[in-house]
Order: sequence, then C-alpha cells, then structure tokens
Amino acid sequence: MIKQRLNAFALVLILSLQSCSAMPRFNDQRPNFLIIITDDQRYDTMEYMPNTQQFIFDQGVTFSSGYVTTPFCCPSRSSILTGMYAHNHNVYVNEDKLNFPTMIVDLHKNGYYTGIVGKYLNSWKGEPRPEFDYWVSFFGGTVPNYYDPNLNVNGKWEKKTGYITYLFKDYVFEFLEGAAAQRKPFLLYFAPNAPHAPYTPLKEDKGLYADLPPVSYPNYNEADISDKPASISNKPLLTGEDAAQIENTRLRQIQTLVSLDRSIGEIIQKLKDTGEFDNTVIIFISDNGKHWGEHRMDSKSTAYEESVKVPFAMRYPALIPTPYIESRLAANIDIAPTIYELSETKMPGTVDGLSLVKLFTPDAVWRTTLLLEAWPDRGHWTAIHTGQYVYIETDNDLSEFYDLTIDPYEMDSRINDPKYQDIIQELKSILATEKVPRNVAQP
Repeated sequence: MIKQRLNAFALVLILSLQSCSAMPRFNDQRPNFLIIITDDQRYDTMEYMPNTQQFIFDQGVTFSSGYVTTPFCCPSRSSILTGMYAHNHNVYVNEDKLNFPTMIVDLHKNGYYTGIVGKYLNSWKGEPRPEFDYWVSFFGGTVPNYYDPNLNVNGKWEKKTGYITYLFKDYVFEFLEGAAAQRKPFLLYFAPNAPHAPYTPLKEDKGLYADLPPVSYPNYNEADISDKPASISNKPLLTGEDAAQIENTRLRQIQTLVSLDRSIGEIIQKLKDTGEFDNTVIIFISDNGKHWGEHRMDSKSTAYEESVKVPFAMRYPALIPTPYIESRLAANIDIAPTIYELSETKMPGTVDGLSLVKLFTPDAVWRTTLLLEAWPDRGHWTAIHTGQYVYIETDNDLSEFYDLTIDPYEMDSRINDPKYQDIIQELKSILATEKVPRNVAQP
C-alpha cells in the first residue's frame, strides 16, 4: 500500500513538473535568437556604439558588405521577417501590408517562446499578433517624440512615462526573465526606433559631440550630378540652411544611438546573468541607411551606398568561435533562412535569401551578385551589386554604373565607358532575370 502511494505521488509529481511553465528548459538545446533592428542607421556610425561593437561585432562576424535589398522601412523589415525580395512579398512602400507568413509564425509553431519589443511594420496599427507570446509595440512606423510614448503592452494601450529607448530596455528585461522560466528556447525581435526621426536624444545626452566636425565626404553637396537620373540631377545645390538642417539631423541621430548602445550593453549583461548569452544567436542590422547630404540628398531609398549599406553582424560562439570580418555579400533576406536552419524549422519555398551558416563552412559556394530595388516617389529602380560594381536602372530614366574600387562615393557613372561595356551587359542580363517576380501564391 505504501509503495502504491509512493508510485502515485511520484506520478503526480512528474506530471506536475511537466506542466509547470516555470521550470527551465532541459531537453531543447536549440539556440535562442535576439534580432536587433535599428531604424535608419548608417553603416559608418558604429563608432558611437562601443558596447554593441565590443559585445556583438568584435565577438562574432562583421559583414563588411552587408546590404538591405530594399532601403525603406516597411519593405526592408518585411524582407527580414520573410527572407523574400520586396517584388515577391509585395510590400513596396511603407503603407503596404505584409500578407505572407513570417519566420516568427513558423518558429512559434515549432516550440519557440517569441516576443517583440519595438517597431513591427509601418502598416501595422500596433495591436498584438498571435505568433508573439510577448508584445510591446507602437502604432505604425514612428513615434511623435521619444519621451512618454503610447505603447501597446500585451494588448493594452498605455501612455508610458519616460524615454522610449530605456522603456524598451526594461521590457526586454521583462521578456528575458519570462523566457528564463520557459521550457523552450526564445526568439526576441528587438526593434528600437533609434535613430529614426524625430531623433529625440536623451536630455542628458544633448551636449554630446558638440564639437562633431561637419560632413566632409567627397560626394557631399556634389557639384556635378548630371550623370544621375533626372529625379536626382534636378536637385539644387544645398544651401547653408540645408546644410545646417542635415548637421542637426546627423548630430541628433548619433545622440540617440548613445542611449541605445547603453541599453544594448545592459541587455547583454542580462543575457549573461540568465546564463543564455553564449547560447543566443545575436544578429544586429539596420533596416536602411540615410543620406547626410551626399549627392545633395537627405533621404533614403536610393541605390547608393549611404542608403543600401548597413551595419550588420552576428554573434554565436558555437558557430563562429573566432571573430572575423566577412567581405562576401550578405543581406537582410539572409536572416530568415539562417534562423530557419539554426532553429531546425522547416523553411518555406518562398524564401529568396541564403542561410549565413553556409558562409562559415570551408570553400562554401556563395552569391556573387545581389539584387537591390525600391519604389520611391521619384521612380522605381532596380540594381545589381557585386561588391565591386553597381549597375542601376531607373524606370524611364538614365541607367548608372559604378566601379567602387576607384569611385567608392559613386560620383562618376561609367555607363558609357567602353572599358566596362562587357561587364555592364553581363550585369544588365542578370538584372533582367533577377527582378522578375516569382509565381508565389499569396496566402
């Protein structure tokens, strides 16, 4: 009788432990994922983020040729979430809705504890989505001020008091604490709005970099832009007022990155405290860059380096034991297939990108060209980037060609240079094939 009671008690205890969500996982050894996506951050601003540089870039792989395939907020983020080119997922501008399932949906179904803190998609109204177990976001693509934002926290709209970057950090902490109690790995999509407009720095940081020297790139306020499409070449030279505004934007963007960098440093420490730092794949990327007066522009959504090239790095010691710089072409569309592979989740056939895991194996065959595309108000353009050469077509306008080894600032289009005609024709042929939408059934 006593033995029967002990067996019954043991059975109840086992069932209780199996159903207890507070128990840490012990049988699912798949990695966690922390995806950090900044907003409008240029590739040349990492010097203002020493914590992020030290704990992610310097401890993993830095993609020195990291690009976004469509340098505009909503299309780029949709490509991160699906691994698809914009001409296949059909999110061309910020107002378009994403109708394809995302990798979050698939990982959630495959046993991951999922969360978002920050920006989802510009076309989304801010309410929780079912594939996220934890949700903190805001309406659309931006906030009117970094202070006292209106946030949707797990289904409830609340006006929060404080600075949004630090509020997001606290919510990341809350998610990580909840994730530590799960018997499953986690995926956190952390998308702070820094350094996007309105570029509100922390009040304590407003005095930082007061002596920042002005932009002095050779293509700043470029004197001759007649080789650019009419939608760009008709822009007037920047005035003193224009220059002052660009410098103000630049300074404020940098200042917002400082507080974000502090927060990322604290998040890394939190991961260490929970014991999950080395078991977490950390990916850092921006959704696009932004011009600071280059070619007389202060926008994004161009095919030029200032717009399409972004800071991009990945840390995961089990896969990347030795830090290094990878110069081959990597892109935002490669994030989803990488996560599918490492999470042991079946990847849909709609994915256009490549798993970055392949780059970390000897003699891996990798892409030599990358398609870029965008649908700005000034006209749809497509491009093929090889890392060295860039061939650009703008609808009903001039085509362009640049050799970045001799013209890294893309000041002189060599579209008519006899020396490059064979290369141009080859890239033109590749572009004609790559830009054709695949016959992908939309759900």
